[in-house]
Amino acid sequence: MSIKKSCQRILKLMGNRFEFTVIAEDEAAGQKAIDAAIAEVSRIEALFSTFRDSSQTSLINQHAGIKPVKADKEVVSLIQRAIKISDITQGAFDITYGSIDKSLWNFDINMTSLPEVETALQSVSLINYQNVIIDTENSTIMLKNKGMRIGFGGIGKGYAADRAKLVLQNMGIKAGIVNAAGDLVTWGMQLNDRPWTIGIADPNQSNLPFSSLNISNMAIATSGNYEKYATINGKKYSHTIDPKTGLPVSGIKSVSIICPSAELADALATPVVVMGVQVGLDLINQLQHVACIIIDDFDRLYTSKNINVKQ
Repeated sequence: MSIKKSCQRILKLMGNRFEFTVIAEDEAAGQKAIDAAIAEVSRIEALFSTFRDSSQTSLINQHAGIKPVKADKEVVSLIQRAIKISDITQGAFDITYGSIDKSLWNFDINMTSLPEVETALQSVSLINYQNVIIDTENSTIMLKNKGMRIGFGGIGKGYAADRAKLVLQNMGIKAGIVNAAGDLVTWGMQLNDRPWTIGIADPNQSNLPFSSLNISNMAIATSGNYEKYATINGKKYSHTIDPKTGLPVSGIKSVSIICPSAELADALATPVVVMGVQVGLDLINQLQHVACIIIDDFDRLYTSKNINVKQ
């Protein structure tokens, strides 16, 4: 009987901290599988990064309002799935957020007032997922208006985590975790044959978990304002911007989405912050195999119908 080994690697990919943990037959097999997963994430970054002028995403943005751009089927498919999320969240999730004027927001102690309502609205005037024109037959993407920009910040890490998991499974890895800056996907069991579990952080002491969840064969993504926010006139504003108003949202400290796909978990976490507790819960309760945990600004805990959090 072979003794399995846990192998781990942490590195920066897609501008974020990625952590790969695999249970393998031996160290060499584990490290070889992790190499393949890293290569896959790097390939995805080259396609989707807005920081690389050569990426297909950058080319689509450069030709906004000018002409359609030929894109790989993979890029077209991810954009189509992103637009479906925009539909079900009524625009609270929108990949065309790339045009937002970053100079309005610096979310630090120097930020003492919100921009004027008109200025904020102007800053989001180009955000509208319905202006992404997809031609599946010719595999092209066109952004309708000049100045429009798409970005995959709200879905890309989750997509990369799912793809890395697939690569690892294809390399014979029966159990592991891919953690893409807090967007986690897990499969199989730990070395001790127990399920993978995750601690849900106490929003006031983020290094202390106040509950734990069994998340084997599931993904989880968390969006929250506990690390980056501004306090203006005693009110806390999240770094999450409502794409309809251009203003930061308030009311929710953190949202954790649990479902089988890291991509879906990643894409749903932020829009629930934008939608607010009740509307967000209503949405999650209508979706199959998706659960959520919400902590509001007053530290009240809310969960969707299909989840039981042990405190």
